[in-house]
Amino acid sequence: MPDSDEPPVADLGDELWVRPYTVTNGRTHPSAALDLMSQVRATGRGRIAPGSLGFEHAQALRLCNSPTSVAEVAAHLRQPVMVVKVLLSDLIESGAVTARMPITDFDAADPNLLEALLNGLRRL
Repeated sequence: MPDSDEPPVADLGDELWVRPYTVTNGRTHPSAALDLMSQVRATGRGRIAPGSLGFEHAQALRLCNSPTSVAEVAAHLRQPVMVVKVLLSDLIESGAVTARMPITDFDAADPNLLEALLNGLRRL
């Protein structure tokens, strides 16, 4: 029987995979409003207490050295988007990362825009 103090892991060949609920300490909702296209970037500062953030936090922070989308961070970490949003929210709260929502000056439900998009896709 496994030791209850160790996180549940699976052996995937050369890498270990930790269950998402373990990565987020059971949290399922991020504290910051982020979407897939939000750009996150390390600030170079922040108050991160030693031992307060996990290995996955450190990996996410490294990926944020240049502006990176939430979707890209999730892909590189091989974690579900919601897990990455929770990790990034922790980093935002600590001041180590800043986030910027995408700027949209259009109505995504505009029928003319959708028609133009459809026509463009058909030409491909």
